Amino acid sequence: MTIGARVLKTGIAVALALWAGEWLHLDSPLLAAITAIFTIQPSIYRSWMQVLDQLQSNVLGVAIAIAAFWLLGSTPISVGIVCILVILICLRLKIEDTIGLALVAVVVIMEARSQGWPVALDRLGGLLLGIGIAFIVNVTIAPPKHKERFVRQAQEAQSLLSRLLRTSVSNELKESVFRIEQRRLDELLKKLDDSYRMFEEERVWFRRSRVRRSKLLIVYKEMLLTLHRGANLIEAVEEQYWAVSSEASWNREADRHIESLCNYHEQLLWKWEGKTKRGSSAAPPLEEGVRLTEQITASAEADAVTRARLLVITSSMFAYEDRLRRLDRLIDHWRLREAGDEDEADKREREVGEPAEREASERESSGRRGD
Repeated sequence: MTIGARVLKTGIAVALALWAGEWLHLDSPLLAAITAIFTIQPSIYRSWMQVLDQLQSNVLGVAIAIAAFWLLGSTPISVGIVCILVILICLRLKIEDTIGLALVAVVVIMEARSQGWPVALDRLGGLLLGIGIAFIVNVTIAPPKHKERFVRQAQEAQSLLSRLLRTSVSNELKESVFRIEQRRLDELLKKLDDSYRMFEEERVWFRRSRVRRSKLLIVYKEMLLTLHRGANLIEAVEEQYWAVSSEASWNREADRHIESLCNYHEQLLWKWEGKTKRGSSAAPPLEEGVRLTEQITASAEADAVTRARLLVITSSMFAYEDRLRRLDRLIDHWRLREAGDEDEADKREREVGEPAEREASERESSGRRGD
C-alpha cells in the first residue's frame, strides 16, 4: 500500500486547518477541517474550480439559511426545507459536487443564528478558512505532475497490452489469468484517460508555452488512441477468432503480424524517451497486412461467415497499425521541433497531410477563450 500525494495533502490540509482555526480562536475549527477535505482535488485547475464552486455554493447556502431563519425560524422542519431548496438550486446551477458542503453551511448557520450573529460569522469564517487552506496546500505541496504520470501509465499499459496481444492468438495463458489481465488493462486505460483529461485541463498563461503544450497534447492523445486500438484488437480476437476454424498458415501469419505490431509499439515509446538511434524504425512492411487479407479471400476452405470474422480481425489489425504509424510520424515531428528544426517539422506535416498544426491552433484558441 502506497501513500499518494493527494492522501498526504489531505492530511496536511486538515492539520493546518485545525491549527489555523485554533490560532484564530474560532469556536468550531472542525468546520475548517471538514471544508479542507472537500476542497482537495487531483489537479490545480480542478482545485481552483472547486474553490470557485465552493464559494458560490457556500454564499448561496448562507444567504438562504439567513433568510429562512428570519422567515421560518430554526426548527428541524425549516432546516430540512432549506436543504431541499439548496440542493435544487445547486443542481440547477450544475455545481452538484458542492452540494455536501453547501448543506453543511446551511445547517451550521441556521443552528448558529439562534445563538447570535457572532457565532454564525465564526462558523462562516471556518468554512472559508478551510477552502483557502486546501487550495494553498494543493498548489504549494507536491503539485500534480500529470505529464510524468501519463507517460508512466502509458508505458505500463503498453507492456500489459503487448503481453495480452502476443498470447491472444497462441492461447498460451489460462483463461482465468487472461481475463484478470484484460480487466487490469481496462482499468489502466481508464486511469490513462483521467490523466490525459487532467493534463488537458491545466492552464498555461504564456503563448509560446501554450503552443508547445498543444502539440504535446496531440502526441499524448495519439498515444491514448493507439492503446485503445490495441485493446480493440484483443476484443476482436476474443469475439471472432475462437468462433471459427481458420487455416494454420493464416494463424501463423496473424501471430507474426501481431508480434511485429507489438515490437513497433514498444520501439515507439523508446523513441519518445530518446532511447533509439536516429532513423531506426520497427515498422512492419505494408504488405504484411495485405497478405493476411489475400489469404482470407483466396481461401477455398473457409465459408462466408469464417471469412467475415477473420476480416474483422484483420481490420482491427489495420486500425491498430494505422494508429502506430501516425504516432510514429507525430513523434518524429515533435523531436524535430525539440531539436529546433521547426521548418523541417512543418514541411513533413504538409507532406503527409497531418492535421497537427490545425489541432494545435484549435487548442490554443480554446485555451485563450478558457482563460
